Amino acid sequence: MRIRDELGEVYADARFAAAFGVRGRPGISPGQLMMASVLQFSENLTDRQAAEAVRDRMTWKYALGLELEDPGFDASVLSEFRSRLVAGDLTSLALDALLERLAGLGLVKAGGRQRTDSTHVLGAIRDLNRLELAGETLRAALEALAAAAPGWLAGVIDESWQQVYGARIDDLYLPEGQARRRELMVRYGTDGYYLLERACEPAAPGWLRGLPAVQALRRIWIQQFYREVTDGRQEVRRWEKLPDGDGLPSARAQLISPYDLDARYGVKRDHGWAGYKVHFTETCDAPRAPAGTGPGPDEGRGDRPNLITAVATTEATVSDSAMTTPVHQQLAGRQLLPGEHLVDSGYPSAELIVHSARTFGITLVSPLLLDTSAQARAGAGYDKAAFAIDFDARQATCPQGTPAVPGPRAGRTRARRSWCPGRKAPACPAPHASCAPAAAAARSRCAPASCTKRSPPPAPSRPPRSGKPATPPAPASRAHHAPGHPRHRHPPRPLPRTAQDPARAHHRRRRSQHDPPRRLLDRPPPGPHANKPPRPPRLHPHRLTE
Repeated sequence: MRIRDELGEVYADARFAAAFGVRGRPGISPGQLMMASVLQFSENLTDRQAAEAVRDRMTWKYALGLELEDPGFDASVLSEFRSRLVAGDLTSLALDALLERLAGLGLVKAGGRQRTDSTHVLGAIRDLNRLELAGETLRAALEALAAAAPGWLAGVIDESWQQVYGARIDDLYLPEGQARRRELMVRYGTDGYYLLERACEPAAPGWLRGLPAVQALRRIWIQQFYREVTDGRQEVRRWEKLPDGDGLPSARAQLISPYDLDARYGVKRDHGWAGYKVHFTETCDAPRAPAGTGPGPDEGRGDRPNLITAVATTEATVSDSAMTTPVHQQLAGRQLLPGEHLVDSGYPSAELIVHSARTFGITLVSPLLLDTSAQARAGAGYDKAAFAIDFDARQATCPQGTPAVPGPRAGRTRARRSWCPGRKAPACPAPHASCAPAAAAARSRCAPASCTKRSPPPAPSRPPRSGKPATPPAPASRAHHAPGHPRHRHPPRPLPRTAQDPARAHHRRRRSQHDPPRRLLDRPPPGPHANKPPRPPRLHPHRLTE
């Protein structure tokens, strides 16, 4: 009842004009349905319970502005109203209207302090393993085709399909042995490819391939199966996890249900779920100072409540840092930008802190990420926080007082970057393992001996063979031409990426992409003996050559 007394009419019918037509019989007030939906959510009621509350509770009638003898409405009206909001892209209309009313009363305004955090949203789907996902996806496609084109489907499949895909695919009724489960997985893959081929034939209706269930079948089959066609025979296999298999799609792209193609499997800290992630932003201003002895206009109302100012729903795999700028843009559109924005360590970065201050005038307040180096975890040695860094001078100083000044790049690759101390500094007495890896690399480069990578120790000299003079050592000016010198060492090149669509390209990728780079041939050492013929090159057991 206080909502009606304090705020008055929050949701006017004119705001929902885009979700309703201009012709037809009059319907129930959308403003009343919106208020009923808000009260339903606040009390966690079902549609039937909310409809009964509208008929029976006096407080709900007063909040909705109904007469005491008003009969209310049917429970199905609420679900239809929510469908209209989703279809008309009016999901944020309730929050926008409420914030405008609160801003007019001075209960929320720009500046101040706000905080943002994310939580998980469970999808209305079952948790499926890979075998259940394949079978249920194919069954959903068959159900959609049976409803859309029953005559065409009857000429494509036979009675055996009804025995396999007639009931819901549940792991409880699937075979337990691994061999039989693999055979069933191949059966699912083969039947799915057959159904997709028949749906894409020129003789099939063109609109069949555009059905959502058929498109879901196509996308999930790309992620779960591949086939090789040789001499008219096809072999269907499923993708396997690394390192034994060829790898699966990343969690960001992997579909987990044929009924909700936007749901993903996400992990936050030690909690995993299948669904979405929602980001809430609310005000968190400090409590007001106690009023004076005289009565004030807000006497007896207490402190202002924390009000939600922004809501953003994303896929479960979207990181928190990717939503920092969108949340600020959403607050800027409502003219509710805060002065201080409190977030956890997953939202900010050095770039986002500067961007928020320059673009929106917001100060991001967040705890720093924990140092995960070996020294920080063990509590021994020098972690990253022990090094003093002067960003203006581009100089880092280790706890022993040894400076390191970065010099210009010697090349365009990271491997050739050099660090020059500028002056001859003494070598650091601390052991190399006392520093964090990144900091240790900077500290080791400040040694006065060299400003590039140190050369490996020289190989022990061998005595000359009988009858042959010893090779004289190379002069100092030509030392960099000696074999094994760092200048002759090249970083391993990445393997070429082959095409993704043809089946043959998948086979080539399985053979060469995911294994560590190795030499194709083990060649004999240079300079074979004069009395022995050169050995033929030996094929590596893990590689094939042409």
